[in-house]
Amino acid sequence: MRTEWTPQEVETKLKRGEKLNLIDVRELDEWTEGHIAEARHLPLGELPGRVAELYEDEDAPLVLVCRSGGRSGKACDYLSAQGYNPINMQGGMLAWSGGVKTGM
Repeated sequence: MRTEWTPQEVETKLKRGEKLNLIDVRELDEWTEGHIAEARHLPLGELPGRVAELYEDEDAPLVLVCRSGGRSGKACDYLSAQGYNPINMQGGMLAWSGGVKTGM
């Protein structure tokens, strides 16, 4: 069973200053159009070879985001099979009402 958080839950945690390993698995063009400022970019297709880059803080939850929640859900399924405990952000960036950063 996949763990999911709403975009509002993610935004609340960020506003409280909680540490999250927030990974955006979208493609580069989607990322540059607008992403959550605290997120790091790691495209889904590169995930298997870059698993070591997931955690900046080992104690913080691993939260994955994409455009609508589909690709991040696939990433969560893959990482769960590898022994990780990822959290999918429901609805992805389409459901995100918080601020976004554009560019790299």
